[in-house]
Amino acid sequence: MASLGQQGGEDSDDGMDAFMDKFKTQKYKNGFNESTWEEEFDKIPMFMKKAPADIDPASHPDLACIQSIIHDDDRTPEEKAQRLKAEGNEYFKEKNYKRAIVSYSEGLKINCTDSELHVVLYTNRAAAHFHLGNMRSALNDAVSAKKLKPNHLKALLRGAQCCMQLRNYGDALQWCDEGLSVDPTDKKLQELRRTADKQKREAERDARKAMLKEKKQREQTEALLAAIKERGVKLLRVQKPARRASGSEDEEEGDEGRVAAGVAELVLDRLVSKEATGERVFLDENGALHWPVLFLYPEHRQTDFISAFCETSNFLDHLVVMFGEELPAWDTDRKYLFQNLQLFFEEAESEQFHQVAMTTPLLKVLQHSRYTVKDGTPCFIVMVTGSPFSKQFLSGKKVYWLK
Repeated sequence: MASLGQQGGEDSDDGMDAFMDKFKTQKYKNGFNESTWEEEFDKIPMFMKKAPADIDPASHPDLACIQSIIHDDDRTPEEKAQRLKAEGNEYFKEKNYKRAIVSYSEGLKINCTDSELHVVLYTNRAAAHFHLGNMRSALNDAVSAKKLKPNHLKALLRGAQCCMQLRNYGDALQWCDEGLSVDPTDKKLQELRRTADKQKREAERDARKAMLKEKKQREQTEALLAAIKERGVKLLRVQKPARRASGSEDEEEGDEGRVAAGVAELVLDRLVSKEATGERVFLDENGALHWPVLFLYPEHRQTDFISAFCETSNFLDHLVVMFGEELPAWDTDRKYLFQNLQLFFEEAESEQFHQVAMTTPLLKVLQHSRYTVKDGTPCFIVMVTGSPFSKQFLSGKKVYWLK
């Protein structure tokens, strides 16, 4: 048992004996010097026999810190604020802007009567905020400094710089002019003013262009909506409207939210195609509407998309191109020849189908009392005449003929 205990003790030392033997042969690098230990010991505030007459923070940093803490309450508000300003400046030099802001803020909280010191604290804190990207806070501090001292050049420069970063070029020019009235030769303010004036003129030019573009787009949109309304084309809401309380006038519109042109104002987002291209109906220079049109081939689960189908064109014009000399790869049986095809549309509020003659212009279909443009994109179903799939697809459905 004794041998086991001894063995356990050796294991628990984990090499401590070897470490202690090595430690005995080496000196502790940070320890006191044997010849000057008394002098070094006397520098520690706790063991000092006598405090030095002149406490220099460089030679006695610990004592200076303790003395500052002990006698802080004895300092005047101005001295406290000055100390916090100096502390903030040290943090600023170290690029520790967050700590600098804390020090400057504490200095401003003190009830100090030295307005000049407050100006410096505001200006310095504005600089710290500026370097952190807090442009609004930096500008507020520059404003506070300017209120206390309207001709403080650093505050005026900082205010101009903040306005430039915030793209308030008119305000930046005003700050620059106030600064140059104090010192007309200041190079930074001169350069800043030139830049602010140039960018202000560019911003005003861009704003005028944007207004003209917006006006043109608004006029085009109004003309487009008027053309659709004039033709009596009906549009379907992309989403159902939120239900209102019972008895609301909106209930008359119906759950599908179908809105007829001339009854309610047309909404532009109902004219935007939900296809990947995001195409929208447009009005050409001759006053004709061009619609994005979707063709569905349910037998093969395929689609075709025509981005601009003129309302005066008929379906045959497009199908001859789509199913002419070269047939689509998915038509393995080579039966989707344009002369073999049938065209249908389905009513939005029922399962009734209407067959459309290939030579029918698009506008005639869109003006049909049973047709509604959904999601800004007229949609049609294409099948092969008399095919087994066509017969099965239309089985049990009412089909009307539209010549």
